[in-house]
Amino acid sequence: MLNYVLIKGAGDLASGVALTLAKAGFNVVMTEIPQPTCVRRMVSFAEAVYEGEITIEGTRGHRAGAFREALEIANQGQVAVLVDPHGETLRKYPPLIYIDAAMTKRNMGTRIDDAGIVIALGPGYEAEVDVHAVIETMRGSSMGRPLYKGAALPNTGIPGDVKGYTAERVLRSPVEGIFTAKMEIGDQVNKGDTVGYVNHAPVNASINGIVRGLLRTGLKVSRGAKLGDIHPGVNKEIASAVTDKAWTVGRGVLETIS
Repeated sequence: MLNYVLIKGAGDLASGVALTLAKAGFNVVMTEIPQPTCVRRMVSFAEAVYEGEITIEGTRGHRAGAFREALEIANQGQVAVLVDPHGETLRKYPPLIYIDAAMTKRNMGTRIDDAGIVIALGPGYEAEVDVHAVIETMRGSSMGRPLYKGAALPNTGIPGDVKGYTAERVLRSPVEGIFTAKMEIGDQVNKGDTVGYVNHAPVNASINGIVRGLLRTGLKVSRGAKLGDIHPGVNKEIASAVTDKAWTVGRGVLETIS
């Protein structure tokens, strides 16, 4: 096993984990699919797949073309991102620590013997069976807690409460098709404003606030897919700030492996 941390997925929660571990001195490599569908793009290292690099909270993430390059990036205290939809990195270069942060809500093949320490974020995995530890991702008093036996709380399908708003914060696709953004992350929006379109169907904001997350233009989406989220406030900097949830989950992972 090689002395590095491999994280499957590079969305906002996974990126909070990557930031925490990189700042603690771990060599971090993340894997993603060829067209990530993260909406919190300003705080997701997955954006490096499209842009080549991204800096989040002072830590730079780079897309790497091969594993050797990824390790060189990680050795410099930065975060490496590899396009690896089939898990070849895990098979060819077994890490000391493997974290399934894809947030799929079910186990897509992660095994407890994949690495020296295997951790999963959120529901869908059983500690002591599928992984060594599960990190609770549900908001509440247990958020970020490592579980060494059993499973995380089941997904409710209801987004976390932010200033009294839950489901109405989330922008979802009214139809299947191609998404086109009309606004940008960080824009101020009023209830009823059109944020984008799926084909010709408008995607309208349900509340006033700031566009905190938004899917990239040109991606194909299914009906009901998450396209973005509105933060009910006026501070544009919220779009580039890692959430307390991501930091808390990251600290839970660090506690597990320290």
